[in-house]
Amino acid sequence: MSLILKNGRLFDPGRGLDRMGDVVIEGDRIQDLGPEIAAAGPGVLDCAGLVVAPGLIDLHVHLREPGYEYKETIETGTRAAAAGGFTAVCAMPNTRPVNDNAGATAYLAQRARELGHARVYPIGAITEGSQGERMAGLGAMREAGAVGFSDDGRPVMNAQMLRRALEYASMFSMPVIEHAEDLHLSAGGSMHAGAVALRLGLRGISAASESTLVARDLLLAEESGAHIHIAHLSTAASVRLVREAKARGVRATAEVTPHHFTLCDEDMTPYDANFKMNPPLRSAADREAVIGGLADGTIDAIATDHAPHAAHEKQQEFDRAPFGIIGLETALALGLELVEAGRITLARLVDAMSCAPARIFHLPGGSLAAGAVADLTVFAPGEDWIYDPAHGHSKSRNTPFANRAMRGRARHTIVGGRVVFSR
Repeated sequence: MSLILKNGRLFDPGRGLDRMGDVVIEGDRIQDLGPEIAAAGPGVLDCAGLVVAPGLIDLHVHLREPGYEYKETIETGTRAAAAGGFTAVCAMPNTRPVNDNAGATAYLAQRARELGHARVYPIGAITEGSQGERMAGLGAMREAGAVGFSDDGRPVMNAQMLRRALEYASMFSMPVIEHAEDLHLSAGGSMHAGAVALRLGLRGISAASESTLVARDLLLAEESGAHIHIAHLSTAASVRLVREAKARGVRATAEVTPHHFTLCDEDMTPYDANFKMNPPLRSAADREAVIGGLADGTIDAIATDHAPHAAHEKQQEFDRAPFGIIGLETALALGLELVEAGRITLARLVDAMSCAPARIFHLPGGSLAAGAVADLTVFAPGEDWIYDPAHGHSKSRNTPFANRAMRGRARHTIVGGRVVFSR
């Protein structure tokens, strides 16, 4: 079965491609692409005025299944992903039970094949139950389909444990993904430690709680020669540390979330738990630093850290409510805000949301080359819309971006040559 995308702006920064043309898809692969290479007819999507890009890949998503299906499921989470233009997501292991063994990894992969609207790549836990005490079966999880290892939601506080995990993962050329947070420095905090927290009377989480662990992790990666990936980087000091480590040749990569490059603690609605996430919204200076790091490539990828919670959980007092917000359906538009403001180029945005994630986690996709897997995102960069989470595809509604005017969103999402979402 063939599918033809006509008259689109073919945009693949990994190949230096930016021209008008058509894409011919045969089965699950891109067969050919170029200017006016296909005729109009059945099985054709008219992409005039739209950007045709390699499918977006989210390296950091919480699908909540199994165990927390009242917040999100594989089906609803991947439907939200497809609506946001994502053709693939990496699923973090902090489910119930934790994905810390081959059976749990295989279950997630199978459920995703049966119910998913996007590809799902499992991330296995570093330690059993993500408790930081005994290493999980990394090799067995790799065989079952894991593409990386993380105790996300918790840091690996034991440096020796993280060092061993790095050494073990490097045998498979796989990344260790670290939630960088010194729990002794952040204990009891609920938002960034600064003037806003003082004014609201809320206990703060210092920027140093992140950067001290980033420094430790980079040193361990440097010593072991392994690949460390810093999740949801949020502070100026962390950006500087990653930049310096890369200059020394350390195998380090990093991601930033759309909420950390869009908002700061001064933008919070007081005591609204939809602004509560971990790491927290930092200072305006930190926000500027992460935008700079994204622009110059210090930060490799944009990842949502999509973290659904039920309404009753977020409607508690701020310091009692859980951390986390949803982000799959707003990420592309928030990234395009940076492009429109001249802070990053469109090429840097598409690279950070597609090409780089595929490259650094060794995933299929991230390319419009003939013969590549036919995972594509077709988006309208100038389309104006208002984000209403009540009309979103996620099971949850916890977002600080409700009723925000957006510009740019996915029109078609294609996975393996199949249109999984059209607007």
